[in-house]
Amino acid sequence: MPAPEVSAEVLAIRLAAVGLITRMEEHPRHTSIEAEVPESLPAETWREVLEVVAAADRFGLLATSLGGRTLWAAVNKAVPATGDVRGPGRQR
Repeated sequence: MPAPEVSAEVLAIRLAAVGLITRMEEHPRHTSIEAEVPESLPAETWREVLEVVAAADRFGLLATSLGGRTLWAAVNKAVPATGDVRGPGRQR
């Protein structure tokens, strides 16, 4: 399994390959990938897009009343392999 950063980059590249313009943003626990989806996206392209985002940890589609549609996907970052990983406020 590739590192989370590589997975996010691969998702962005694959979405770009089907014609979507992507943007990535780093967050403390995940990397997000977003792309605006044109109204004229063919059904076959939708199938390819769904295959791509299915590899993400989470994904969805935001649609606005103004007709805009934003596809998003999130890839979780790796959990530290050593030490107590229960998080703040959970120490012994």
